[in-house]
Amino acid sequence: MDLALWIVAGLLALVFLVAGGNKLFISRATLAKAPGGGWVMDFSPGFVKGLGALEILAAIGLILPAALDIAPILVPIAAVGLAIVMIGAAVVTSRRHEPKHALLNLIYLALIIFVVIGRFGPQSFS
Repeated sequence: MDLALWIVAGLLALVFLVAGGNKLFISRATLAKAPGGGWVMDFSPGFVKGLGALEILAAIGLILPAALDIAPILVPIAAVGLAIVMIGAAVVTSRRHEPKHALLNLIYLALIIFVVIGRFGPQSFS
């Protein structure tokens, strides 16, 4: 089970590192042209950049504390933060009538919940 949690956390970290980097370093107009990226025009540029920074920090928080064995409790806390972001993303995409993207957000949410339960529960690092 521990290996599965590491794999899922690593994949999620990679996904959110890329997604956060895109939001942080690519212009809002360019992001809006990407499939499913129209939502960025509904939010301020500062919000999109801030969201990108939070996603990068959460991606780091999914891996680094456990890998370095420094405050591993931060792993499920970072996952809870990402779960909140994904709930918001699912709401936004469903309101925009983008069911495929809403479903993708819910799949990410399910994987994040797996990490939260696993790391707060029986497979915690402590």
